[in-house]
Amino acid sequence: MASHRKSRTPGTRVAGKRTPAIATAALTSVALLSQTADAAPSDDGRPSLEEVEKKVDDLYRQAESATEKYNAAKERTTKQRKRVDALLDDVAQRTETLNGAREELGSLAAAQYRTGAGVPDTATFLLANSPQDFFDQSRLMDRMTGRQKEAVDDYVTQQSETMEKRQEAAESLETLTESQNDLKTAKATVQKKLSTARELLSKLDAEERARLAAAEEKKQEEAARKAAELARQQAEQQQAEEKARQESGTSDASGSSGSSGSSGSTTAPSTPPSTSTPPSTPPSTSTDSSYAAKAEKALAFARTQIGKPYVWGATGPGSYDCSGLTQAAWKAAGVTLPRTTYDQVDAGTTVPLSQAQPGDLVFFYDDLTHVGVYVGNGMMIHAPKPGTYVREESVFYDGESSIHSVVRPA
Repeated sequence: MASHRKSRTPGTRVAGKRTPAIATAALTSVALLSQTADAAPSDDGRPSLEEVEKKVDDLYRQAESATEKYNAAKERTTKQRKRVDALLDDVAQRTETLNGAREELGSLAAAQYRTGAGVPDTATFLLANSPQDFFDQSRLMDRMTGRQKEAVDDYVTQQSETMEKRQEAAESLETLTESQNDLKTAKATVQKKLSTARELLSKLDAEERARLAAAEEKKQEEAARKAAELARQQAEQQQAEEKARQESGTSDASGSSGSSGSSGSTTAPSTPPSTSTPPSTPPSTSTDSSYAAKAEKALAFARTQIGKPYVWGATGPGSYDCSGLTQAAWKAAGVTLPRTTYDQVDAGTTVPLSQAQPGDLVFFYDDLTHVGVYVGNGMMIHAPKPGTYVREESVFYDGESSIHSVVRPA
């Protein structure tokens, strides 16, 4: 497996099932294996078929990249919107509490006025009906003054906290606006790339389309051959591992029999316990079993999505983009994956392609703009690109150099 994408001959991903509805779109991703890479433009000034194919390939790749940026911007916008809503709710509650504190201060001020607060003690004593009335009123004022101080302190604190939350909400709204602008930009970029690709394809004549179809068929055959070779290598590796385990078990059994035989003699001296460490079952056995169970659920879900259209930014249930499909498949197995390919590649353990297991995620290209879920025997289920449908095909569909890495997500 190539860990980084090498320069490759012009060509995009191979198409899967052929139907009249997707034939045109499927033709856009093929490499012109039967044509020379340095073909010159036609005499009438039109670009050569090779140039059109390369341009369309680049446009779809760029659209895929823009789609993942759109997905990331959409996720940020959703999270930011929830944060803004929570902040605004908090500010509203704090404002209501602040208004209550303000009313309490007003009530205290009115009570102070009614009880003659601020009048000199001598005048209050002389105006009182009796000395006892004066002392009772003084104690009341002391308690009221303490309560008033607490109310004022509480009001000032709540006012400060409310202002901070309002500022935080304003900044979050500004960030939300930026995320929404990023979302619009990414969306416009995708639409522009796809529109340009469709325009180029519309100018191809029947003979050119036939040549593309023939080249695609050759590429499919090569991808299938590589998938079969990978399946053979994996099978041989599994057989070798199984044989090693069996031999290890046989060796352990022989050692035990020998010990039992010697213990049957009454004259034989006791044998000290062996200090050697017996071969143990690989600790990954239970882990592999747990992973296989989850992977089976993820693959069962993915298989039921075959035939549904690719739609950029879609996460199901009627349509998917590549990372939307892998996220939904593993969600069906109880595992939460991030939304984008950029984050999904870090959501597990990287393994060599030769050790890929069903359920693993296969990532493509240096910019990590595509992903599929491995089903075994060199095959995967993925949502290729606009104009195509979820399908099962070789992991070598766009050449071995396009494979970036394999990640085990659970």
